[in-house]
Amino acid sequence: MFHRSKQLVCIVSLVLATFLLAGCPPRESIAKVKMDPGRYAGREISIAGRVTDAFGAMGHGAFEVDDGTGRIWVVTGTGVPETGAKLAVVGHVEQGVAIAGRNFAVILRETERRH
Repeated sequence: MFHRSKQLVCIVSLVLATFLLAGCPPRESIAKVKMDPGRYAGREISIAGRVTDAFGAMGHGAFEVDDGTGRIWVVTGTGVPETGAKLAVVGHVEQGVAIAGRNFAVILRETERRH
């Protein structure tokens, strides 16, 4: 009986892990996104790197992430992280965006952040 319940717990855990991993967007290099932004436009992707610059006020703003292959600006509505912070960001790729009087060719509009 103990063996069966242990086996059931393993199967349930495996199924849950599969669903969680299936919901994660693919991690892309910033260089690949900036080389062909039309391919990623509107899609949800994940990037990871270090914050190199940031500006914002009252919980809104943008921050630049460098993953070693390139840099991309991330637009957020949940506050900007400190310069130098390492993080992963999930968001949607957008092209031709103007924010606070600055024009950006390609940005990532944040939907989730992981430290």
